[in-house]
Amino acid sequence: MIDQHGEDACIEAAVNADRFLDKGDIEGAAVWRKIVKAIADLQAETGTIH
Repeated sequence: MIDQHGEDACIEAAVNADRFLDKGDIEGAAVWRKIVKAIADLQAETGTIH
């Protein structure tokens, strides 16, 4: 997702979560929300670089 969408990966994942929610798929939306969090964590510019 990050390779394909770069800085917009978090937004794209959130859009997917919303699509699942719109279809009534709560579990699918929850999975996409976890993906949003994982992408945000990976893209965070905190900590030291080794």
